[in-house]
Amino acid sequence: MKKIMLSGIVAGIVLLALSVLGLYVTIWLFPSIAEQYFGPAFNTQSNRVMIYYIHPFIISLALAWFWSRYKGVLTGSFITRGIEFGLIYAFIAIFPMMWLLYSAINVSLEMLVTWFVLGILQGIVSGLIFEKMNP
Repeated sequence: MKKIMLSGIVAGIVLLALSVLGLYVTIWLFPSIAEQYFGPAFNTQSNRVMIYYIHPFIISLALAWFWSRYKGVLTGSFITRGIEFGLIYAFIAIFPMMWLLYSAINVSLEMLVTWFVLGILQGIVSGLIFEKMNP
């Protein structure tokens, strides 16, 4: 349990940094996508901004538990296992959620693609961290 919690917290810190970096990269490279965040589909209340910063820790702790349960199924090298873990996460959780969001909320396909890429990166980075800390 200690390995799960510690690796989950470390991954949460790294994912938080990745999320913030991704936000700034999106603003810098794709300003038209960044403008969409000011649309009516998004809640811009500042009292809920902490939810954004807690999100990577929730994901990383859940993925740490998932890793501990299924790491024996993944084979290959350090990099291969991390990438495979990220892709499994993407196709089991991220893709179906993006499909649902695109069908139910007025967001552009471009925005969903950025979220999907971030989700894949979160899964891969988490997998690499878990592989290193909890092999």
